[in-house]
Amino acid sequence: MDFIITIFNEVLYRPLFNALIWIYNIVPGNDLGIAIILLTILIRFILYPLSKKAIQSQKAISFLQPKIKEIQKKYKNKEEQAKVMMELYKKHKVNPMAGCLPILIQLPILIALYRVFFSGLNMETLNILYGFIQRPDSLNLMFLGLINLSQKNIFLAILAGFFQFIQSKMILPQNITKDKSKSGGLDFSSIMSQQMLYFMPIITIFIAWNLPSALPLYWIVITIFGIVQQYFTKNGIIKDLN
Repeated sequence: MDFIITIFNEVLYRPLFNALIWIYNIVPGNDLGIAIILLTILIRFILYPLSKKAIQSQKAISFLQPKIKEIQKKYKNKEEQAKVMMELYKKHKVNPMAGCLPILIQLPILIALYRVFFSGLNMETLNILYGFIQRPDSLNLMFLGLINLSQKNIFLAILAGFFQFIQSKMILPQNITKDKSKSGGLDFSSIMSQQMLYFMPIITIFIAWNLPSALPLYWIVITIFGIVQQYFTKNGIIKDLN
């Protein structure tokens, strides 16, 4: 267990902390909030190829939902149903598991950032800086002179939930409304999708409200980046599948 913790600290926590302080040192006015935003954008660009594949997979599966439902109705045998679905995915070059990979990769990064923002925003932690990173004389924890990033902030928590709703709305299959008007109701998966549309933002607000505001700030930036990426990826995917 100690070995795993050491690997986690040296591979994720310490490099992220050093990157944050390096950016903090070069930001005019030494605004830690701006440093967090720039670090978040840097992380998103590094993970861009993976997140792009995830968005492509999500949109492709949403587009194929009518055909998937036809297969589910036609083939009651689960093995045969799975085989036909795999052929459908293969035909349209869709990997249904592609959407999980970015989440699995971002989770340890999020945990590392939680450590950075929750327990690392103090002068004592600066002892883990690499030798080539300049040690600041002090840490300015005020974002734009208004928000203390070491404390909770309801405004940033609500913003995190709002942008989570926007992103979830973009991911929600567009054919759900059409299916409801045609059949007079929704199937179980569609009902769950609509419930998650409102449930996830509420959970996001609740969690963000109980964390140092540095983490909601990170979540807001990473969600906005995802929204922009989804917007520019969406049309190209649908054209490719037609």
